[in-house]
Amino acid sequence: MEGLEVTVLLGLTILVGTLLAPRVRLALPLVLVVLGLLLGFVPALRDVQLPPETVLLLFLPVMLFWESLTTSLRSIRRDFRYILPMSTLLVVASAFAVAGIGVLCGMPWEIALILGAAVAPPDATAVAALGRMLPQRMFMKLKAESLSNDGTALVLYAIAVSIAVGGQVTPLSVTGAVLLSYGGGIVVGVVVAGAAYLLLRRVSSTMAINVTLLLVPFTAFLVAEIVEASGVLAVVVAGLIIAYVSPRVTTASSRRQTDAVWPFGVYLLNGALFILIGLEVQFVLHEISAAAIGRLALVSVAIWATLLAVRFLFQLLNTPFQSRSTTIPRGLRSRARVVSTMAGMRGAVSLAIALSVPSTVGFVGGVSGRDAIVFITGGVILLSLLVQGPLLPAVLRWARMPVDHSQDEELELAERAISGASLAVIDDLAVEHGVGQEVRDRVREEGYLLLEYANARALAREQALVDAEAKALDALLDEPDPLAVPGEPSRVEAPLDETGAAGSTPVIDGVTLQMIATSTDVDLLQRSPLIRHAEFTRLKLAMLDHKREVLLGLRRSGAVDDLIVRRIAARLDLEQVRLQGIEEFD
Repeated sequence: MEGLEVTVLLGLTILVGTLLAPRVRLALPLVLVVLGLLLGFVPALRDVQLPPETVLLLFLPVMLFWESLTTSLRSIRRDFRYILPMSTLLVVASAFAVAGIGVLCGMPWEIALILGAAVAPPDATAVAALGRMLPQRMFMKLKAESLSNDGTALVLYAIAVSIAVGGQVTPLSVTGAVLLSYGGGIVVGVVVAGAAYLLLRRVSSTMAINVTLLLVPFTAFLVAEIVEASGVLAVVVAGLIIAYVSPRVTTASSRRQTDAVWPFGVYLLNGALFILIGLEVQFVLHEISAAAIGRLALVSVAIWATLLAVRFLFQLLNTPFQSRSTTIPRGLRSRARVVSTMAGMRGAVSLAIALSVPSTVGFVGGVSGRDAIVFITGGVILLSLLVQGPLLPAVLRWARMPVDHSQDEELELAERAISGASLAVIDDLAVEHGVGQEVRDRVREEGYLLLEYANARALAREQALVDAEAKALDALLDEPDPLAVPGEPSRVEAPLDETGAAGSTPVIDGVTLQMIATSTDVDLLQRSPLIRHAEFTRLKLAMLDHKREVLLGLRRSGAVDDLIVRRIAARLDLEQVRLQGIEEFD
């Protein structure tokens, strides 16, 4: 099939999967894999394959860069002692455990190690649909782990491929490759992010800013590959740095465009990958015998179970090295390990590594090594999505993980802090920008309303928690609440007509229309509405800038998480775009 036909077909399949997944109550990746398998029954579609290098160079940079932009740096620093061994030692242990199972099942050692490198790293994108169900801190730990474990897996993959094609590998060369991969990847990421920072400081056009951001992951990946370092780590490091400096070198309009476009692009790339794995599995199924299919299916089940066991045991053995800053009950800690094990699903990165395996890799029992790796990787991913995905909600209910309200508390803290700080300097800002008293009072009143709303929302959340505890206690005691009283019907005030008296208003198709009074005595020689509007806009923009400074100060101090800052900053950007208007382009 031609490229345009394949593009349209992939887009239509993603659309069908998006509409179908909520109806059948299955995760979207699983639905897309099944649709890919169904499409594989069409002979013309079965041969649709991407070149191996295209998968790594086209898909991974974009997906990893976006994950880096939306990751909490505070979470990485706080849980670094957990993330580092999970993203390095666990990946190595998982890869060699899988390789051992493969050898026991008759696979050559080098091919088994390539397979281990492909399926070793868990992928946060595979659990993104269930991320809201996980405790926030656990989900961020899993996401941060997935950003760096890809680099470890790709180093192992490169070593295993070198062995498979007859390259010379020594302990010294392996050590050098690991140091170059990690050290070079970090250096390249810092250099590319620094160059992007200098460029972004000198441009203000929305299009120029976002084209620069789009080039960052591809440039970091390309430069790292040229110097034989880890392209994955380069992209991740560059993304983390750009995420931190972005509020100071980008505009509100460009950030709004970024937040709209990047998630959509990543969604399409993820969907395309899962469809392609279905097509690849179908291609392999038609290339090998039925006996080989049965044997590879059993190997897939054995490897999937091995990955779960290794992850659980590694967390158990790693417990003595974890931080003891907080006391967690032993039973809760054990249940958390089970939840983390079930949440460690394989996804897009495993697909990309499997699809990038060269076709010249040897044979496994008469089956091409690449076909065997693609089939088993697809089987492990299917088992992750088909078994772990549906079981995760039940495991969470069994684990009885405590509800984490820290995100809500930090959001309320940040909103109240920036609102109060902006009100404290409103007079100084008004004088600086030449704003009259009338506009100043209007903005101050709006600010107090926002502050009261933030305070009321915090109190309402606390009261809701108290009410929920009281309700649970009543249910436990099986007694009705003696303080409960029937609610009084709400009073509905009669609408006022334009004279201020209660009266009737016109109703058309069930919609009540309210008359808007107009004024015919605008005095253009006095402070006209145009002047007041300009002053209002200047003062509001100045207050938004001050709120951002206070917000970034809270982030620097560690009082507020990066994700909370991003959430509030998006609202401030939206308000600024509303005041300034959408940038027009020639």
